[in-house]
Amino acid sequence: MSAALLAGATTISAQAVQDTPAPAGTTQQGPQVRSTVKLEQGPAASYDNKYEVYGGLSFMNGQAGQNLPKRYNLGGGEVMATYWLRPRLGIAADYRLEAGTTPLFPNPYYNRVLVYQNIYSGGVQYRGPRNRYAAVDYHLLAGASHGTFDHAINNYPGGSPVSATGLGLYPNSTTGWGAAGGSIDFNYSAKLAIRLSPDLIFEHFGNETREFFSISAGVVYRIGKR
Repeated sequence: MSAALLAGATTISAQAVQDTPAPAGTTQQGPQVRSTVKLEQGPAASYDNKYEVYGGLSFMNGQAGQNLPKRYNLGGGEVMATYWLRPRLGIAADYRLEAGTTPLFPNPYYNRVLVYQNIYSGGVQYRGPRNRYAAVDYHLLAGASHGTFDHAINNYPGGSPVSATGLGLYPNSTTGWGAAGGSIDFNYSAKLAIRLSPDLIFEHFGNETREFFSISAGVVYRIGKR
């Protein structure tokens, strides 16, 4: 009997504790856990580098003959080195190798043939808006492009029955070349960034200056302190 009374009293006491309202102005909450771990950001790009080197894959369209009705697409690579004279102004040297196949005048021997260009240029680069995450640059380049348009014709088994110019292609030559464009660099670290760089291309293999489009994507590495 005593044991039953003791158990009942214990139950009633526990229920009373649970049902007792909290004092005014207070709330009942469980234990709170506060993290003391802080996420540290990596070093921000300061853009005080003296040099930078860029390498990437590129795409460019063009025309392999003055009167060919269709353009052709080239794929290749680009390497650019920049020396920053001031925080926003630099001088750049650029090399590109582009290759692809082009359509021809109708003929019974060839459908498309391989052509390629070696392009050397230099110019100025201007650094525009920038922050710790990204930077926008603008550039103007001028130089020369050497086009090889008869590679497939010269390597035709037993000799080609028709010349490159007879198929509508330019003769192999070197001509003036220029690019006006820019780039956006997405910073991975203070020294390393991913670059996307579109260009408007100017070339003069034929009787007039023609404009084409180019774009490349790759990696920028910043070196030294200015």
